[in-house]
Amino acid sequence: MAVFEVARSHMLESQLRPNKVTDDRVLNAFASIRRELFVPEHLRAVAYVDENLPLGGGRYLMEPMVAARLLQEAALARTDAALIIGAGTGYEAALAAMLSRSVLALEEDPELARRARAALVEHAIASVSVVEGPLHEGYRLRSPYDVILFGGAVAETTPDINAQLAEGGRLLAVIKPFNSVGRATLTIRTGGVLARRVIFDAATPRLPGFAPKPAFEFC
Repeated sequence: MAVFEVARSHMLESQLRPNKVTDDRVLNAFASIRRELFVPEHLRAVAYVDENLPLGGGRYLMEPMVAARLLQEAALARTDAALIIGAGTGYEAALAAMLSRSVLALEEDPELARRARAALVEHAIASVSVVEGPLHEGYRLRSPYDVILFGGAVAETTPDINAQLAEGGRLLAVIKPFNSVGRATLTIRTGGVLARRVIFDAATPRLPGFAPKPAFEFC
């Protein structure tokens, strides 16, 4: 529909470009993917607002600017294999598919996984595999991955998931410890060592299973 095309263009010009998203490949991916198909039907009219949109069950679709900057930092190449953890309805997986060789979209909520498959079929995207399983374990069967992207904030990344990152690979996540602001971070594996740097602050809701552990208190 024309109204969604206008909203998509407005997203690029008012949310992405003014917020340091300069990679033409990333911008073209956001221009191509119909975000309205990845949100609940009653929210389609606001699919392109610069907010985290509720998907149900305490899950959210990340705001476009956060997803765009994370994907830009991922520097996906056409030869790369990517893992999306907490893929939700598949929006970030669809975007990554426009930039990479293959995408594994890991989701533990069966209904969200079903909706992701439907939206990907609607886009005729065949390079994304939607797999259901526990998010905190990652998906070792297809590892290592050149890029790992979390579809929501986490208190910390897990050793199991870190181990699935290839040499030279990039891991993108909004790290949000207990009572702290979320910080989008880039982690790179070089010589087997993980090095992390903060990119920007982000108010991204946490994924289930990645909440911070309660701090120990003396009685």
